[in-house]
Amino acid sequence: MEMDYKIKTTSPSSSSSPPPPPSSQPQSPPSPVVVSPCAACKILRRRCVEKCVLAPYFPPTDPLKFTIAHRVFGASNIIKFLQELPESQRADAVSSMVYEANARIRDPVYGCAGAICQLQKQVSELQGQLAKAQADLVNMQCQQANLVALICMEMSQCHHPLSSEPHHSMTAAAAQPPAQHEDMSCLFDDNNNNINNFGSAWGPWEPLWT
Repeated sequence: MEMDYKIKTTSPSSSSSPPPPPSSQPQSPPSPVVVSPCAACKILRRRCVEKCVLAPYFPPTDPLKFTIAHRVFGASNIIKFLQELPESQRADAVSSMVYEANARIRDPVYGCAGAICQLQKQVSELQGQLAKAQADLVNMQCQQANLVALICMEMSQCHHPLSSEPHHSMTAAAAQPPAQHEDMSCLFDDNNNNINNFGSAWGPWEPLWT
């Protein structure tokens, strides 16, 4: 019995050994990044490579852009145009092709030429309206200047009413006819007669010395 007790008492001490280290779980590899093909490759149903010429200009979120350009120019012509241009001019070239394709779809006969003619017509009409408005403005400015001058003239006449009276008197005097000179011939005749009578009374005149 003592042996069994000892064994039972020593059994817990043997079980107090350190636990085994946890097993390291293997890490899962990173999921590969799925690159969506561009709108051009998606519509053409081909694999979009890493250096696709059409990918920067036809994103997958705007498939209508490539559809319109492809309908008028064709995919091969678009790729050829872009390859012949430097990268700094490709974005403008794509915008021009899309605009021209839209105009050609709206107006199959004239295309961009019809849109340009319509815009030029609108510009000429607006220029005519602008010239008319400028002429009306100049006319109104002239009328305003004349009105201001007339008001200033009337105000000056109201402030100086006496200054015009001497002018009117001078003009009235100048308008009157000159006074007629009296006939003085009768006085000269009377004087001559008196002199003759005086001479006849005293006789003829004689010299004082010989």
